[in-house]
Amino acid sequence: MGKSLPSNAASYVGHMVRQEGSALNMPPRQTLQCVDPQPGRRPNGRPKLLFLARPFPPSRASACVRTWSIAKYLSRIGWDVTVVTPQPSVWRYVDSPEAIELQLRREGIRRILTDHRWRCLFPDFLKCWNQGAGWLIGGVCRMLARRLDIDNGVGWIGSAERACSSLTGHDVDVILATGTPFASFKLAKRLAERLHRPYVLDYRDPWTGNPHRDRPARSAVIQEEARLLADCAATTIVSPSWGEVVERQFGLGPKLHVIPNGYDPEELTGIVPHNFGHVAIVYTGVFYPPKRSISPVLAALKLIKETIPGKAGQWRFHYYGGHGDYVREEAERVGLMEQVVLHGYVPRAEALAAVKGADVAVVITSVVEEATMEDKGIMTAKVFEALGLGTPTLLVAPPGSDVEVLADTTSFVRRFTGSDVAGIAAFLAEIISGQTIEPKNLDAYAWATIVQRLDAVLRAAAASEFCHQRR
Repeated sequence: MGKSLPSNAASYVGHMVRQEGSALNMPPRQTLQCVDPQPGRRPNGRPKLLFLARPFPPSRASACVRTWSIAKYLSRIGWDVTVVTPQPSVWRYVDSPEAIELQLRREGIRRILTDHRWRCLFPDFLKCWNQGAGWLIGGVCRMLARRLDIDNGVGWIGSAERACSSLTGHDVDVILATGTPFASFKLAKRLAERLHRPYVLDYRDPWTGNPHRDRPARSAVIQEEARLLADCAATTIVSPSWGEVVERQFGLGPKLHVIPNGYDPEELTGIVPHNFGHVAIVYTGVFYPPKRSISPVLAALKLIKETIPGKAGQWRFHYYGGHGDYVREEAERVGLMEQVVLHGYVPRAEALAAVKGADVAVVITSVVEEATMEDKGIMTAKVFEALGLGTPTLLVAPPGSDVEVLADTTSFVRRFTGSDVAGIAAFLAEIISGQTIEPKNLDAYAWATIVQRLDAVLRAAAASEFCHQRR
């Protein structure tokens, strides 16, 4: 990105995509590292999974909870797991790479580490030239990429494909690609064709039907998604409603499976709760206004401050994440900034300690009352972390949302609509007054349980007629 941007910037970005699309013909930019925890001692007789996962520890991205749990628990129940992921140095925020390395060795998980080009398309998470002229040029590239529906992972798949160039069909039984980025789905298909192995697509979010898209997907992208789904051996998705949307659009039938998010009890057991010294209401993560907005919660807190002013000094709302300016603006608008504490980005362990030490965690999927199926299918990993940490949870979600099952089965989650400010205030007032909630049925949402379903999907894919046809 040190070059000046041509006047025809759209052509420049289009040329970038064509370059990455023919990645095998491109010379490698650097030596890519293949890390084997036990060289020469790979287990025999175990099915071999090639897992394409851009988000993976030590990155702090929330998606790493799912990708790490999949790799860890599949390895424990008999899979030989190799994860293709960017090297730690490309990430803007990471936890201890050395600690992750030790965990990988302990679990017997292999990594193929890659470079990542065109990092300016994902600057909040990837290191890139993002100041001065770099910020300007990167902004133009991102704007054009959004207009042209170019996936922000386009600069990863070329590097990942080169890193996998030495693999043969003997190294892989099935390929699993997780999106976002959905460029990994294209990489899965290309590797499947070269290795003559089946591929499975894991949707952490919808692709062309994503409820947070700011414009409809281009027809060419929808057609590309259809082709990738038609050729895959199986598809997994995190919620029933999102599964229904994909089924309605693409007609996958028995190839479609719901594999929800969950929590890893081993990770959460060792978390020491943060001592706030007051009643702490904690939100960690991101916002997507106007659908995922903090406004109803702040309005409820303002109501509490006005109706029971004697308690105002006993509670605070704590925000951990990168949208501090947005939260500050909303808090100042309702006159609540004195009760709000902004912590910014913090290591994952610190965020988990905050949730465990909180009196109540706040999770918001959508504040919209009349929600679409796409909105109702949001089942963010944050709500499962709060469950696993034993923290009562205030859930703001539309009626009929898939995540409502947690409120029905665990008693630890209380759901309200975005318009029910009075109801939110009443629940928070109970928490501030010291009321406790006893959880139940939490084991069903632990990854050790959930991964059994994914294991069945992958084994069926590896043994399917589809697989034999490709071979």
